[in-house]
Amino acid sequence: MTDSIATFMTDDHQRCDHLLAACEQAVSGGDWTRLAEQVKDLSTALLGHFDMEEQVLFPELVAVSPWASGPTGMMTMEHAQMRSLAEELEDAVGTRDADACLGILETLHLVIQQHNSKEEGILYPMAEENLGDQTPDILNRLQAA
Repeated sequence: MTDSIATFMTDDHQRCDHLLAACEQAVSGGDWTRLAEQVKDLSTALLGHFDMEEQVLFPELVAVSPWASGPTGMMTMEHAQMRSLAEELEDAVGTRDADACLGILETLHLVIQQHNSKEEGILYPMAEENLGDQTPDILNRLQAA
């Protein structure tokens, strides 16, 4: 287990990135059953990651640094955008529209990259700096979320 919020959350970003890549491979192969499974795994991972941040990390960060409500609010808005894209992807898989799936995956990929860059470059270091002694407890709660 890591003792760093930034490392834990970045590792989870990478897990989601691998699941997204698996979706891209599945749609390219035309295997709709596999794609449906991969999309479900991706959606579950993304939603779980967003919940960890919105229910545990962001409230803790804002509690010790109220000015962090701006950046965390922006990240939460981006989470909503990605949730919507994940729903659109599930719908496109259901209609077996490969072009739509690829377009949504491409958009999701771009949005995730930009989003993760902000979290990894700004929010997670901010959490590391401001949460200090609370880190072990927060990590335990993140892992349980």
